[in-house]
Amino acid sequence: MTWNIPYTHKLEESGQRKRLPAKTHGNRAKSGISFPTWTSPPGINSKGFSHFLRKINDLGRDYNSASTLDTIQDIIQEVDDLLENPEDLDTQPSSEQNYVASNLLLIVEHVLRKLSTALSNESLTFTTTGGTELSVKVMEQGQRNITLSVNQAKMLLNLDAVQESGDSGPSVVSLVSTPGIGKLMAEAPLVLDTEEQAVLHKTHKGLLHEVSPILLSGVVSVVVSNNDTLNLSSSVTFIFQHSVTPEPRQKVFCVFWEHGQNRSGYWSTKGCWVVDTGDTSTTCQCTHLSSFAVLMAHYDVQVEDPALAVFTYMGLSLSLLCLLLAALTFLLCKAIQNTSTSLHLQLSLCLFLAHLLFLMAIDRTEIKVLCAIIAGTLHYLYLASFTWMLLEGLNLFLTARNLTVVNYSSVSRFMKKFMFPVGYGVPAVIVAISAASRPHLYGTSTRCWLHTQKGFIWTFLGPACIIFSINLAFFLMTFWILKIKLSSLNSDVSTLQNTRMLTFKATAQLFILGCTWCLGILQVGPAAHAMAYLFTIINSLQGVFIFLVHCLLSQQVREQYRKWLKGVKKTKAESKKYTLSSMVMSEVSDPSTDKY
Repeated sequence: MTWNIPYTHKLEESGQRKRLPAKTHGNRAKSGISFPTWTSPPGINSKGFSHFLRKINDLGRDYNSASTLDTIQDIIQEVDDLLENPEDLDTQPSSEQNYVASNLLLIVEHVLRKLSTALSNESLTFTTTGGTELSVKVMEQGQRNITLSVNQAKMLLNLDAVQESGDSGPSVVSLVSTPGIGKLMAEAPLVLDTEEQAVLHKTHKGLLHEVSPILLSGVVSVVVSNNDTLNLSSSVTFIFQHSVTPEPRQKVFCVFWEHGQNRSGYWSTKGCWVVDTGDTSTTCQCTHLSSFAVLMAHYDVQVEDPALAVFTYMGLSLSLLCLLLAALTFLLCKAIQNTSTSLHLQLSLCLFLAHLLFLMAIDRTEIKVLCAIIAGTLHYLYLASFTWMLLEGLNLFLTARNLTVVNYSSVSRFMKKFMFPVGYGVPAVIVAISAASRPHLYGTSTRCWLHTQKGFIWTFLGPACIIFSINLAFFLMTFWILKIKLSSLNSDVSTLQNTRMLTFKATAQLFILGCTWCLGILQVGPAAHAMAYLFTIINSLQGVFIFLVHCLLSQQVREQYRKWLKGVKKTKAESKKYTLSSMVMSEVSDPSTDKY
């Protein structure tokens, strides 16, 4: 019969392994060993993988007991050739690549288990040109402990761990390392078991970044003659050598490949744990064996810093108050209302809403859909803030350039016509494209913000850096224009002074809003902790800077504040005078106050 892989080796809660389907037909060699006919699973359209399966089927048809070692070597070489020359497999989605990797592991497991029964007292060590290495050990009578090494991995196994009651134990143990298969699993998720997840959340207060695991070692698979190796009586030890040294703020996991039921597999820590880890090696122990690949991966782990949290909430609260005062000033102070004031107002509103949403909902991760909506809204509001900052730079440049012409109103008409479609439309387009392409990357397990997977965070940082660069160019050109105007004897002094003041304010705003996010990008290496503090403090005080630069440093605004303050004092005085007058009239009219 035709046997479509995959067949599933799933770690069941009941502790029982799903057995391989019985095979009554297929390629039966002269030795009596039956080989299935493998076909490409539905939905896998890789020509390279289909070609690989045809070669495996041919090897199964041509097999005889005298060529057992050659057949094992040929099949391992075919796996290596596929991984070295994947053809169209590289263009498949990550889920399809994971599925192919699962099938490759299962094929190797099945072939080794079948053919190992035809080995007599032979042992085999085989290395392909691509780095795949196989070590097969046929156990001698009475031998209980075994050590196998492949590439930069070693396994220490006691046969009593896999021996069933009344059984003499497995006679053949195989260890195979397939370095090239790791690229097919590069984007597979990591699932922590319940106990380890609880410990991790308790230790690190749940601040675990959801990033794709990074393989620190090659992928190794273990195959023994005994088919039931789910629950071992004692653990098996693996020692992995690795060239990458985990950083202090990263955690190492010992994991295995779990064959998923929905076409894709994933890394799991169930039944495996870290015994010891250093700069160049990690020791793992597991309580099960199969074709599951045991390897190491690490997640970025952040320990919560109470001081940063205090700075963030205090700074943002103060910024919210200042942004509200600035917005009210821009709305009510008629003396300063112009195109620039309108731009300041929109920037203040966007930042106010972004900071308010950040304070109220950044950690509302319980409902994934709601968290994704919050992350998308924050993405939009912060991008809108940068877009309005870009419009301020453009307005400043056009104002300075038009100092040389008579028609100053052209700048105002141009900005009024295009600023709202650009200010709110451009960030909407960016967020819409980002959400349509990768909606699952909005919201993480700990924060309602953008994932760092696949560079998705650059859907925000990219536009922010571009706007910062364009604005910097606008300001440099504006400074050059002002320099030329200062050397002109016929300059309009008042207009020039206003433009110089506007340039100063816009420049201060550029570095306040732009440089803070640059500090966020620089949070790497030894200076990461210091940069995190600097970024948090400056970024949370953006509203304070805007209120200081655009309101308190403006003479017109200060005069308007004085008028409002005098008006408030006058109103209070009149209210107090009215209250005293009312009290006197009340006493005069009250009969109980008359004296006889």
